[in-house]
Amino acid sequence: DAAVAAELAPLKLDRAIFRTVLAAVDPGPEGAESVSFEVATNPGAPSGPLNRIASGGELSRFLLALKLCLRARGQVLIFDEIDRGVGGATADAVGRRLARLAEGGQVLVVTHSPQVAARAAHHFRVAKQSAGQTTLSRVMRLSADQRTDEIARMLAGDTITPAARAAAQALIEG
Repeated sequence: DAAVAAELAPLKLDRAIFRTVLAAVDPGPEGAESVSFEVATNPGAPSGPLNRIASGGELSRFLLALKLCLRARGQVLIFDEIDRGVGGATADAVGRRLARLAEGGQVLVVTHSPQVAARAAHHFRVAKQSAGQTTLSRVMRLSADQRTDEIARMLAGDTITPAARAAAQALIEG
């Protein structure tokens, strides 16, 4: 619990309380104990099961904290919009933790957050194209310049300005 709590503060869940609850069950192929996670996300709030208490964004960040504590070298992890519902400094904290998690394995992240995308070792852009009744998804690996432009687009929208490009480069280098 202490290791998870240490990961929660940088993910902007510093006031959350996390508990692992073990309960004896009849011995069987899955063991003799059940494990559940309980949280209280705000001071003075009652604790309860993680999946009922935490919001979607909080749940994603709790999952990331757990993965950081339980990581095994060589793992492949896939996160689909783990940064949803967060912005700014929290998205940056999520991106930094994902990059740390990737040091011992491979982490694939679907994101709309420039702060998270800027922490990637490789950047791909997924685009959907529809023609009649058919929709295709294209996946393109981005060069360094294309990556800067894509992060600038994520920051500023369709019109990429020199200021947006500079901000994107600063995120990548940060």
